[in-house]
Amino acid sequence: MRVLHYPHPTLLRPAKPLARVDAELRKMVGEMFELMYQHDGIGLAAPQVDLPYRLFVVNASGDPKEKDLEYAFINPVLSKPKGSEEKEEGCLSLPKLYAPVRRPATIHVSAYNMAGQAVEFDADGLLARVIQHENDHLDGVMFIDRISQTTLMDVRDELENFREEFQHRRETGEIPADAKIFEHLAQLEKLRT
Repeated sequence: MRVLHYPHPTLLRPAKPLARVDAELRKMVGEMFELMYQHDGIGLAAPQVDLPYRLFVVNASGDPKEKDLEYAFINPVLSKPKGSEEKEEGCLSLPKLYAPVRRPATIHVSAYNMAGQAVEFDADGLLARVIQHENDHLDGVMFIDRISQTTLMDVRDELENFREEFQHRRETGEIPADAKIFEHLAQLEKLRT
């Protein structure tokens, strides 16, 4: 399992709902947490690790010792947005790129946990922001899709560098053609959705 970088096609494709929780899914979630901590992240969505599922993990503290702050969200639905805040965001799929993003200050979250139980709660602060950021990944949306045109112009060189690196890796055969990627994702979807 590894973190995909922009503009990998899996990152730009909407994910599918999961049909069940089983031992294999629990193992994937454990690996996602490990990878998130290795990269000093506070959230990681399944599409970022080349999995086409509506699933993400969060630990807003970023501290692997804070197990009680670890959350896995399966098939999340966000609703009741209130307020508005602009704060700087980064993304493990766009390393070292940061920009201000305006998001609702509070949200209501409905999802399933790793026990397959429905959970609902209101989130605010950093947790609300991380949940919204990761949930966007499930819809093929990245934080750069939510920044102002002015800010987008400010980061265009960095984005071009990511595109060039992606193209180079594709030309060397490290990243397959889109058709091959989508075929792989379709196979994974058949297994779990």
